[in-house]
Amino acid sequence: MATAKGHLGLGIALLISFTIVLVLIFSPIFPGGDNGLDFSDRMFNRLSKGSSYFIPKLMDQNEAFKGKMIEVGIEMKNPEDAERAAQLFNTAGAVAEAQATELKVSGDLGKTLQAVLNDSDAMYHNEGAKITDRYGIDEKKVMESWWQALSLMDKKFKKEKMIPEANLVSDINKKAVETSYNFYGILPEKVSDKFGIMTGLLVFYVLYTMWYGFAIFYIFEGLGLTMTKAKVKKEV
Repeated sequence: MATAKGHLGLGIALLISFTIVLVLIFSPIFPGGDNGLDFSDRMFNRLSKGSSYFIPKLMDQNEAFKGKMIEVGIEMKNPEDAERAAQLFNTAGAVAEAQATELKVSGDLGKTLQAVLNDSDAMYHNEGAKITDRYGIDEKKVMESWWQALSLMDKKFKKEKMIPEANLVSDINKKAVETSYNFYGILPEKVSDKFGIMTGLLVFYVLYTMWYGFAIFYIFEGLGLTMTKAKVKKEV
């Protein structure tokens, strides 16, 4: 039985209005025919991409490694991967040979990594056709192959105590290859350009969560369901 009708009515009104807004959020009424979740997810992905452009800095770091000759052997997953990676390295100006799953690469490290950065930059700017034209291979397959080869080179360099080389290869793999691949097809945007709507969404999220919490609180209070501190029994 309701003990505080005013609070019960307020709680029900809050819950009904919360549900109406929830239905609107899941309705395709936002720009582009998106629902609220898709719209906010797309926007935050664009902002994340706009804040993840490290390629120019990596190109500057790579300048110090141009002329650095290396010779490394890595074990790919299968012969097809080894052949594809060999094609990429050879096109990039290195000398690569695949024998079964083993791939041997020699050449100018900085020059080779510059090719990787150029591919990553094209991928970041959603210009995958440039990569496909360069190698005759699907752009995603190219980036997957670079990622696999660089991951193995990183481990080999660390094993051989070539720490500066390993650090550069690791940074390029994580901040250029991975980033450009994961954000491929997404348009980058700056946080400063979307600061107002981003702040509005975050504030709305906090208020909407509290909205539901107060609705439940008032309904329970109206029904007489409250939490009180248990009395401590005194032993005689």
